[in-house]
Amino acid sequence: MSDLFEKIVSLSKRRGFIFQSSEIYGGLAATYDYGPLGVELKRNVRERWWNAMVYRNDNVVGLDAAILMHPKVWKASGHVDAFNDPLIDDRQSKMRYRADQLIEGHIARLRKKGKEERAEAVYERLVQALNAEDMCGALYDLIMEEEIRSPDSGAFDWTEVRQFNLMFSTHIGPVTEEENRIYLRPETAQGIFVNFHNVRETARLQIPFGIAQIGKAFRNEIVARQFIFRMREFEQMEMQYFVKPGAQREAYEMWRERRMQWHLDNGVRPEKLRWHEHEKFAHYADAAHDVQYEFPIGWQEVEGVHSRTDYDLRRHQEFSGKKMEYFDPHTHERYIPYVVETSAGLDRTILMLLCDAYHEEEVNGEPRNLLRFHPKLAPIKAAVFPLVKKGGMPEVARALQTDLQPHFYTVYDEKGAIGRRYRRMDEVGTPYCITVDGQTLEDGTVTVRERDTMAQARLPKENVAAYVRDKMEAWSPPA
Repeated sequence: MSDLFEKIVSLSKRRGFIFQSSEIYGGLAATYDYGPLGVELKRNVRERWWNAMVYRNDNVVGLDAAILMHPKVWKASGHVDAFNDPLIDDRQSKMRYRADQLIEGHIARLRKKGKEERAEAVYERLVQALNAEDMCGALYDLIMEEEIRSPDSGAFDWTEVRQFNLMFSTHIGPVTEEENRIYLRPETAQGIFVNFHNVRETARLQIPFGIAQIGKAFRNEIVARQFIFRMREFEQMEMQYFVKPGAQREAYEMWRERRMQWHLDNGVRPEKLRWHEHEKFAHYADAAHDVQYEFPIGWQEVEGVHSRTDYDLRRHQEFSGKKMEYFDPHTHERYIPYVVETSAGLDRTILMLLCDAYHEEEVNGEPRNLLRFHPKLAPIKAAVFPLVKKGGMPEVARALQTDLQPHFYTVYDEKGAIGRRYRRMDEVGTPYCITVDGQTLEDGTVTVRERDTMAQARLPKENVAAYVRDKMEAWSPPA
């Protein structure tokens, strides 16, 4: 784990963003709890996504489907038979790895050493292996021929590659028999597909239209590491966009552009984002790209945009016996719509924002750590300080906090020197700090200090809410 990644993990716990789940019992691997600041950051990201997907599109509506669904849903979707990862074990360290990611790491190392021609040859073989009839055997052969060693032990002592299904199963009702087996959903998309007609009819929608959903999903990740990047319980922000067959490519490119712009609008540095085209499509897709971010652990996916064809609706029509066709009132055609999906990991987005916002610098010979969040995403929007704890300043500061609270999340802090209070707020990403001092008692003005530049402005305290709102609207990432 890199130094930066360790700093992010440490900061997350120390300042109340993210805690290890069940920590007092030794923790539960690959599960995490969001603390007071983390839950605010998460809520802000959710709301910003919902605003972009639903409120700003007059043909996209929302849904909140149940986590538990009829087991036939997952048979129809292909998850029962095909939701697997190719895994390989290092006999020395007993660690388990995804075989394709081992090979991708090997390719990255070759490129770093300037061995582009060999890296490209291995990459081409990886693509062939992923699409081979015996994928596991082909991946194993490639690992053996390239003599790829274990990242943890350095050993070259592998088991064969095997497929593992990632779904959690449980039983419904009092009897744990096979016919009562159900699954915790591994994705939120199927809840949208099975409600296709319910939503379309009640919302009076015509093709093209979208259905958006934010919700929990569960995967029994065998290789679950890297903090909140890969968890067994996680949250997805998904939208399924239904189009006429033949119109999917245009919609696909439209949503690719919009989704990348959303990440940029959140203040993420452009040089840290890129598109990655899939080498192997899922069984339902005819096009697939990932938005990748350059984490301290390397380039990794934060969102996928997929053209899912009509696979899902057609399969649910087959397994349920219910028609999933759409009647087009303009052309009088009947057809099963094609689908373009945008699927972002909420937890991965949180981790990306933490990594991208983290910044260290030196001010007057002293270190300053800060999180340069977009102000609209920052957990705390403003902090109010009395310069000292006497002379009526705390009372005025408390009253100002009360005035600001209806507009945005505001906190009060009177402990420690004013410089230390600024540093505390910088470290959690608070964009604006308001100080009540002796002059405030004379003329009613306060000092507003900006996180990124540390610049200060003096203004009447009754103007602070409008000033902060205007600043948040006009904010752009520091150069």
